[in-house]
Amino acid sequence: MSVSDAPAVAPAVAFVLKGYPRLSETFIAQEIEALERRSLDILIVSLRHPTDKKRHPVHDRIQANLLYLPEYLYQEPLRVLRGWWRARKLPGFGETLKLWWRDMLRDPTPNRGRRLGQALVLAAELPAKYRHLHAHFVHTPGSVARYAAHLLGLPWTASAHARDLWITPDWEKTEKFNDCRWAVTCNAHNVAHLNQLGVGNKVTLVYHGIDLDRFPPGTERPPRDGADPADPVRLLSVGRAVEKKGYDILLQALAALPADLHWHFEHIGGGPKLPQLQQQASQLGIAGRIAWRGAQAQAAVIEACRNADLFVLASRKDKDGDMDGLPNVLMEAQSQGLACLSTAFSAIPELIRDGETGLLVPPDDAPALSAALARLIADPTLRQRLGTAGEQRVRGHFSMRAGIDELARRFGLQAA
Repeated sequence: MSVSDAPAVAPAVAFVLKGYPRLSETFIAQEIEALERRSLDILIVSLRHPTDKKRHPVHDRIQANLLYLPEYLYQEPLRVLRGWWRARKLPGFGETLKLWWRDMLRDPTPNRGRRLGQALVLAAELPAKYRHLHAHFVHTPGSVARYAAHLLGLPWTASAHARDLWITPDWEKTEKFNDCRWAVTCNAHNVAHLNQLGVGNKVTLVYHGIDLDRFPPGTERPPRDGADPADPVRLLSVGRAVEKKGYDILLQALAALPADLHWHFEHIGGGPKLPQLQQQASQLGIAGRIAWRGAQAQAAVIEACRNADLFVLASRKDKDGDMDGLPNVLMEAQSQGLACLSTAFSAIPELIRDGETGLLVPPDDAPALSAALARLIADPTLRQRLGTAGEQRVRGHFSMRAGIDELARRFGLQAA
C-alpha cells in the first residue's frame, strides 16, 4: 500500500467475543492478528474471562486492548447500574428496550436479561473511536452486539460459525441476519442453511483457512502397520471432550479393533466429558493404550500431528442440535501430511474428499469407524497417499489469506 492510498485514520472495530483468550478458538485469534497486521484497530470485548490455563503464541502477538464485560450481572452491580444510567440517555434506548422485550417474550430466560445488561455496559464504556461492532458467533455475542449497536446507533456485523447457528432458534437467526449490515460464515453447509431461512443474501462464504506460515510441511513417517507391539501405529485426535465430537463412538470403535493390530491413541483437549470418557476406556479394556493430554498450546498440537500416523475425529450432532462446522484441527492435521479419518457430516466433506484426501464414515457408526481404522492402521501406503493428497489440498485451497483479504475489504482496509 502506498502512502497516498493509506487511509488517514485506521478503521476501528470492536470485536465482541464470548470468551478471550480460548485455546479452542485459534481461528478467531489468527484472524484478529492478521487484521491487525493490515492496520485494523481492534478492541476485543469479551463476555467471559478466560478459563484455559494455557495460551497460544498468537495470543501474545495480538496488540488489541481488552474490555471484559460483567460475566454475571450480580457480580458487578454498580458497573451495571452505571451502564444503565448512561445508556438510558442514548437516543436508541427506547427502541432497544422494545427490541429486547420482543426477544424476551419468546425466550424468557435469565440469559436474555444478562445480554441486555452486558450491552448497557458496553454502550456506556465503548471508547468513542469504535464506531462498528462485529460479533464472532451470532448467538450470545450477536445479542450483545445487536443491543449495543441499537443503543449507540452504530452498524454491527457478524461472523457465524457452528454452535451459534445450530442452537439458535430460526426466528432469532432470521431477525439478526436481517438486522446486521453484513455477515460471513465459514462453510458452504452454513450458507445453504441460511439460504433456506431466506437470509443468504446477507451472508458471504469466507473459509477460516489456516496460517500456513505457522504450519511448515510435514515430515516423512515410518511405515508402521500395526504388526509390531513395540512400535504401534500412533492415532491422534484433538478436540474438546463434548458430545458433538463423538469420542464415545471412537472409543467403541477402538475397542472393536482386531487384537493383533497394535495401536496407541492420544487425545488432546479439555472438556466436561473427559472423566466419563476415561471411565468408558477402562470399562472397554483399552485404557492402557490411551494418553489423555488435556488442553495444549498450538505448538504442542503441531508437534503431536508430526509424530502421529493417523488423525481421527468422529464428529456428529448432539442432542441439543449442536454440531461442528468445518473443524480447523482437520486442516491443521492435513497441513502436516497426516492422513485423516472423519465423518461424512456437516461441512467436513468440503475439506475431505472420501478416498482421495482422507476417509469418511457415517456419524454415530462405530462399526464403520472401526473398519476404517483397521484398514488405515494396517496400510501405511494408503495413509501416505491420503496424507499427501490432503496436504496438497489444504495448501492449495485453505490458506487463510483469501479470507483475510475479504474481511479486510469489508472492514474498510486496503488490499495487502
